[in-house]
Amino acid sequence: MDPLPSSEPRPLNAPEPGPPTSEQLRELYSLMAAVRHLDTSAVVWQRQGIIPGYAPELGQEAAQVGSGYAVDISRDFVFPTYREMGVARAMGVDMVAYMSTHKATWHGGLYDPLKSRLAPIQAVVAGSVLHAVGWAHGQTLSANGNSDLGAALTYFGDGASSQGDIHEAMNFAAVMNAPVVFFVQNNGWAISVPTERQVAGGSVAARAAGYGMPALRIDGNDVVAVFQSTRRALAHCRSGNGPVLIEAMTYRRGPHSTSDDPGRYRSLDAERADAGADPLDRFRQRLLADGIADEQFFKNAAAAARAEEEQIRTGIQALGPRPGAEMFDLVFQETTPALRAQAASWREESEHV
Repeated sequence: MDPLPSSEPRPLNAPEPGPPTSEQLRELYSLMAAVRHLDTSAVVWQRQGIIPGYAPELGQEAAQVGSGYAVDISRDFVFPTYREMGVARAMGVDMVAYMSTHKATWHGGLYDPLKSRLAPIQAVVAGSVLHAVGWAHGQTLSANGNSDLGAALTYFGDGASSQGDIHEAMNFAAVMNAPVVFFVQNNGWAISVPTERQVAGGSVAARAAGYGMPALRIDGNDVVAVFQSTRRALAHCRSGNGPVLIEAMTYRRGPHSTSDDPGRYRSLDAERADAGADPLDRFRQRLLADGIADEQFFKNAAAAARAEEEQIRTGIQALGPRPGAEMFDLVFQETTPALRAQAASWREESEHV
């Protein structure tokens, strides 16, 4: 009888990347500052009625900026959820076009996914991972022996890791050796349920062994660690070595969404105790200690973040409503009798035609 295969994950087959340059470190901080200011402003916009809803990412800036900054937009493709504003910003996506989804003017954002290399915003929990694996598998099918592939980077949370779609995506990716990085932001909460009550074993990264793929469990509040780990994981995938799982340990400091009240399931004291050091302040102190940035740099970064937010807010407010009849377009490649009847009924009631 043949011996059972080992359950040990494969090692990560990519060298440690060189350290980021001083210029890259300053750019990472500037991106984090811009994301922090835009994120907190977006919550205010929702309270003011400028946008109807938003999913904050306060405390997760390092995980998002560090991973998004590692993407090579000439060949990689990113598949986000509804909370990856920081990833989009780090990739250089037009933020007015990105925020149009939160303005509810268009599904998935007004930006061009092919040009930006960011797939449309995905609100279905764990839905983005399936799309990512499909795209990554397409890379292997079209490679024709070329080992230099583009890699997919897909995001999900610790709560989404309990969905069956995650198992199907990881299993398919491992079997097909697809170049995809599964990036889970473990922010401690699946909406109102703490991680320990819905992730068996306490670690999403530990599950990688069952799929025979490498896994990295990293400090998600250390932007440099996130950047370096994501760079290495993407290099592993691009070289034809199959998928990688990254679990970035972070903390969601605010509500799950602007319709959520975290005070119903955790106290403010517990939130302060569990959140740890603020990732932005932590990185600031590191740059100061290493002599890479001075106080004037931080003042300039804050001013640039405020100016950027004002420009984005102005652009968001200028977005007019989309034609209501558009809801019936782009549903199917070929429309159906039922959809035509619904469209006709809607026009009769709403447009009186």
